[in-house]
Amino acid sequence: QVQLVESGGGLVQPGGSLRLSCAASGFRFSAYLIAWYRRVPGKERALVGFHGLGKTRTDYIDGVKDRFTISRDDVKNTVYLQMNNLKSEDTAVYYCNVKVGGIDYWGQGTQVTVSS
Repeated sequence: QVQLVESGGGLVQPGGSLRLSCAASGFRFSAYLIAWYRRVPGKERALVGFHGLGKTRTDYIDGVKDRFTISRDDVKNTVYLQMNNLKSEDTAVYYCNVKVGGIDYWGQGTQVTVSS
């Protein structure tokens, strides 16, 4: 079955960096777009960005374009979210997502807290 497992979250000071990982299994990883979402308490889960097929097919929401980078390793079946110059408003639970056979799959999420 499709499984996504996020890791790498934690507490970081403003201006710091974190790299999140999403390890995937149960589907042909290299053939699917993988997205990162985040949820702030009291709000809906929102798209952060995604990595399509191939090495350069990425896109991001405006608020993170110059600070976040999504990459993927199709050998390790893992997608990464490198987050630099973190701000307090980046505090959220971060999830990876894949749609396989018309069904959305999500990991359990990893908490990122940006605070001094």
